[in-house]
Amino acid sequence: MAADYDVLIIGAGISGVGMASRLQQSSSAKKVKRARKANKRRNNKVTERFVVLEKRADLGGTWDLFTYPGIRSDSDALTFGYGFRPWLDHKMLAKGADIKSYIAATAREFNVAEHIRYQHEVQQLSWSSVNKQWTAMVKNHASGEVFALTAGFVVGATGYYDYDAGHRPYFESEEQFRGDIVHPQHWQNVDYDDKKVVVIGSGATAMTLVPALVDENSAQCARHVTMLQRSPTYVASVPGDDYALEWLSGKFSPLSKGQAYTLLRMRNVMFQQGIYQAATHAPKVMKALLTHGVKKELKGSNVDVAHFMPSYNPWDERLCAVPDSDLFIALTGERAEVVTEQISHFTESGIALISGKHLDTDIIVTATGLKLQMLGGAALYVDGQSIDVGSCMTYKAVLLEGVPNMAVLFGYTNASWTLKIDLACQYLIRLLNYMDKHGYQEVYAQATTEQEEVQVQPDTVLGALSAGYVRRAKDELPKQGDRYPWQVTNNYLCDRIMLKYRKVNDDWLRFTR
Repeated sequence: MAADYDVLIIGAGISGVGMASRLQQSSSAKKVKRARKANKRRNNKVTERFVVLEKRADLGGTWDLFTYPGIRSDSDALTFGYGFRPWLDHKMLAKGADIKSYIAATAREFNVAEHIRYQHEVQQLSWSSVNKQWTAMVKNHASGEVFALTAGFVVGATGYYDYDAGHRPYFESEEQFRGDIVHPQHWQNVDYDDKKVVVIGSGATAMTLVPALVDENSAQCARHVTMLQRSPTYVASVPGDDYALEWLSGKFSPLSKGQAYTLLRMRNVMFQQGIYQAATHAPKVMKALLTHGVKKELKGSNVDVAHFMPSYNPWDERLCAVPDSDLFIALTGERAEVVTEQISHFTESGIALISGKHLDTDIIVTATGLKLQMLGGAALYVDGQSIDVGSCMTYKAVLLEGVPNMAVLFGYTNASWTLKIDLACQYLIRLLNYMDKHGYQEVYAQATTEQEEVQVQPDTVLGALSAGYVRRAKDELPKQGDRYPWQVTNNYLCDRIMLKYRKVNDDWLRFTR
């Protein structure tokens, strides 16, 4: 039997909608669809081009899940938006609600919305080498029905963390605490107005929450917020607005808005790459620059700069960007403070620290990180054999070693997530069109050739990040190899050449009809 769909996309977040939009834009999409209707019409069945299955009740992924105060991107809007649909807002770090609206508008513009099936969870994926197709076991959470559908190619666009639960360590005697304990991933209508709050964490979530919770212009405002961190994180302030697009495409400019967007997008890409390269090749210099910036922000206050001087080098973990110094403004005010200490245990009224200090609080927010998960938790089988994704290497950080007709999308950790996603989607369009053109039904990446063999490396597809969520999930994330194209470079310019311009059929790919 012909497959139900040419392509099954799992997830309707920024990655899934981006992939579906690229499929819709593919110059040969209509031609391919006509050919497949002619060639695969069996028992009056026609293979549809693609479907997007989304476990949640709406699109947006991360930007639908997280609703805590202040939720925003930590990457600039010009590079966070899709390359094929410019983000023209002047806000540098876009708000979560604005990002979700942008994804929804993209889905409507490229007629993706009609292909999304909500509350459909892919629970199992099984590849048949005989039938040359995937069978997905899908649960419809609205009806409770479990059914099977088939697809020629699967694209995992689920991100890399568990949407059902975040990382939530147990704290000694936490059951004694009489207030509320909330994880940001499950923030729903939390009443924090005129209350004391402790935010446990030092990552982007904590640094977003603190200034938002003490914002006197919002509907609610906490009486006092303490950011309690076990260790410091590097923080840099960035401008909240960027009006360069308006200036470069203004009345007296020779540039159109599209040309100005392209120029500024590349400017931001080069800036991101320059910061990362400087951090990896001259860590002492970058550390000194970041420390100088923090000292300047805290000048004249009683906040100790030591709270923002980590022991590790920049980009061993992600840098945190805050717009218009909002975190520093909050910490130098009367409603917020930062404490760097270890937790001893919880008490009825708050948190006891190892130093003997006690933090009184009404609400504890555990911004303690993510729990990672691949393919949205779906079990993976190839010809009846269970596949451990964490033991596979990634080819071009897109395909999984030895797994036919499957891509798993990963974005950048040192730049905007979407930059890498968009390149990966364009590569997949090239790959699918190549297979259609030559009549191939199956492709997989093999890590050995007659001349060489790739050796697996300890680093995961997320690179050498030492962040806690990466360390905890090192056995679940796919690995890198020791050479091109199995090695993750985290370099946009190199990836652009590799994914957009290198020939599709190379020594590492195996095609069959």
